[in-house]
Amino acid sequence: MRKLQTQGVHHITLTGADRQSTIDFWEGVLGMPFVFDQPNLDNADEGHLYFDPGDGRLITIFTKESRKPVHERTPTDPGCVHHIAFAVSLATFRQAVTRLDERGIPHSGVKDRGFMDSIYFTDPLGLLIELAAYKFEPPRGHAHADVMIEAHRIRVARGDRAIGEEHLADAIELLVKRSQQSLSEDRGAKNPY
Repeated sequence: MRKLQTQGVHHITLTGADRQSTIDFWEGVLGMPFVFDQPNLDNADEGHLYFDPGDGRLITIFTKESRKPVHERTPTDPGCVHHIAFAVSLATFRQAVTRLDERGIPHSGVKDRGFMDSIYFTDPLGLLIELAAYKFEPPRGHAHADVMIEAHRIRVARGDRAIGEEHLADAIELLVKRSQQSLSEDRGAKNPY
């Protein structure tokens, strides 16, 4: 038996309301360029709008003019989507509360997740949206996931409940030590003062 190895998310498709409220939210609130528009090829009564979430991949929305925003939280039953998280820069994240407040969009306020900060709010149909900003940059040649797995291992070895900034810093130091050479025989911490 062989795996069907994935290489990232190709796109996510959501059921939206009407065309204009969909554009107003995904491009007008979240800044995702509206890049493609065609009918839903499986349902002639619906449109299919495509947005770039910032990494060149796609978020697509099925629209129908008779569907209007309902502003009720989408179901969170098993098998349902709980939320979608989008990466934002720290500079953007620090403006999120102000910019959501300016639009009158209710939100959770900033949530410290140890390895990232988050803020939550809903789209016009009640889908929970998260904006997330990592608290770290991975070392050259590594991905955020590389830091996260090392920080997880450090956290578990120390018996800590959740990943914190200390685990991240130690994971980054470990990754640099493993991947970058040095002429020093002893690369341990020193006190030069």
